[in-house]
Amino acid sequence: MVVFEGVTLLDAVGPYHVWRSLPGVEVVWVAERPGVVGDGRGGSVVAEYGLEEVTGPDVVCVPGGPGQEALMGGDAVVDWVRAVDEGSAWTVSVCTGALVLAAAGLLEGRRATTHWLARGELGAWGVQVVEERVVFDGKYASGAGVSAGIDVALALGGRLVGVEAAQRVQLMSEYDPAPPWDAGSPGRAPGSVVAWARERSRFCR
Repeated sequence: MVVFEGVTLLDAVGPYHVWRSLPGVEVVWVAERPGVVGDGRGGSVVAEYGLEEVTGPDVVCVPGGPGQEALMGGDAVVDWVRAVDEGSAWTVSVCTGALVLAAAGLLEGRRATTHWLARGELGAWGVQVVEERVVFDGKYASGAGVSAGIDVALALGGRLVGVEAAQRVQLMSEYDPAPPWDAGSPGRAPGSVVAWARERSRFCR
């Protein structure tokens, strides 16, 4: 799990919780340098390893967040993702982490998803943007916005260790979404709420 300043914590913590609960799976936090990595809102995680210390992960997961924008011009994180992807069995993104994979040249011509506000930008990288919550294309898996990290992690978990093992994690997490409002997508949320989100989005400036 690679993290960076300005990461959205749920993008990363959702998959972390799922995968660390699977048998035989070890999850480690990686950043440009070991230590505390902030989300820009007062929250943080601690990266155990620097990029140079993790060179052959079986699974790479790139979360998103406002800090993703600073990586797009050719950052060490992008270079690392490109390098370790050569040997990974799976490369995964959550939310705008898909843009990091695109910047690394990994998604051109492939199907992928991202946060609904970032779909246009992802498409500009030559990606076939799919309006689905979880998308697999070859060894690449992507989850849409924030909470979809749990979904993509469960789906990949089923492929890694078997569906029943992933279902056990889902049950023990009581992951049975029943939101108080049907406002989780731009197609169903009230127009005023969608407009509010667009006005504040860094992708609609």
